[in-house]
Amino acid sequence: MWFGPRVAERDVAVVGIGQTAFSKGLGISEAEVAHRAISAALDDAGLARGDVDGLCLYDIESNTVPEVARLLGLESVRFFATHSHGGGSYCALVRSGVAALREGHARVVVAFRARNRGRRSSFGPTIAQGGRPWEKIAPRIAGHYQYQVPFGIQSPVQEMALIARRHMLDHGTTEDHLGEVAVAIRSHAVRNPNAVMREPMTLADHHASRWVSEPLRLLDCCIETDGGCALVMTTAERARDCPQPPAWVLATAQALGPAHHRPTDWFRHDRRRWVTAGARALWAAAGVRPDDVDAAMVYDHFTPMVLLALEDWGFCGDGESGAFVERGGIRWPDGRLPVNTHGGQLSEAFIHGFNNLLEAVRQIRGTSTCQVPDAKLAFVASAASDPGGAVLLAR
Repeated sequence: MWFGPRVAERDVAVVGIGQTAFSKGLGISEAEVAHRAISAALDDAGLARGDVDGLCLYDIESNTVPEVARLLGLESVRFFATHSHGGGSYCALVRSGVAALREGHARVVVAFRARNRGRRSSFGPTIAQGGRPWEKIAPRIAGHYQYQVPFGIQSPVQEMALIARRHMLDHGTTEDHLGEVAVAIRSHAVRNPNAVMREPMTLADHHASRWVSEPLRLLDCCIETDGGCALVMTTAERARDCPQPPAWVLATAQALGPAHHRPTDWFRHDRRRWVTAGARALWAAAGVRPDDVDAAMVYDHFTPMVLLALEDWGFCGDGESGAFVERGGIRWPDGRLPVNTHGGQLSEAFIHGFNNLLEAVRQIRGTSTCQVPDAKLAFVASAASDPGGAVLLAR
């Protein structure tokens, strides 16, 4: 079910953002990744570590709340929350932080993700210790994995291939539409000095890349990187004293139903029921419409997820996302809706989407490398396949 925020108040803002370098192998632990990203965000916010009394993180994060408190020397953490799922979590971290600040449970909340995903970046045998999680599946398995791994569906790209093919069959989506997504987002990364993938890409380049799991090619897939991102949230009263322009959290929403992105249940439920409800709650709480959004950051671990997100959150109708992205529809500066203006997971870095939040803040501040002129409203969505959600940030 979804539960929308009470009103679109400008009472909580993102006042600091920070990140590490992004690389296919940083050579440092996830603890050090977290330390660097959070320290950078606090410096950006003009706040000291002693100001932090709230933490929000993923429950698949290898860094625990006590460990982060020790790393940063936090003496009085009054609020902390963890959230399940990877790409479905990062908007929820903001939502929890906003709730804590509004209710007076904290004064300064840090949310972060430290993620070593490079092939040689594993710091242990469990899936929460870096590296590729599907390469750490035990020989004997339980849960939903037992219904797909023995039949050859082990990694996310194989799961997504089935979902993408269904969209193609139902709506006429083509390989060109997938390529349009990859090309647009890469064109944004080319301008971003922090992006891992900065080589220009054409539609022909996309079509020439090898199959990974048909209909998905190599350039339909996100990159695997090490890195961390963090942001700092605080109340309106505190935000006035921070050096950066505030990015106000205008509204948040979450959406969850019985289906996950596993092929064992994806097609058994009408996921639009809860996704549409979440979208309706978001726009109603904010008092704005999709047409009012200046730039959108959506989870893009695979190109079809961008198409699904555009439909899910009301930027176009069901089955219309292919036409929406045609002829540079999501490309900065001339597209109808610039999407992932930093390069996203496909080309900047794979930080479970958290880098999307930082780019939304940059758009509101006016500091993006693909800046939308006079951007007043930035939209962020977590994974369209996981239990997900969205955030609206305003100037």
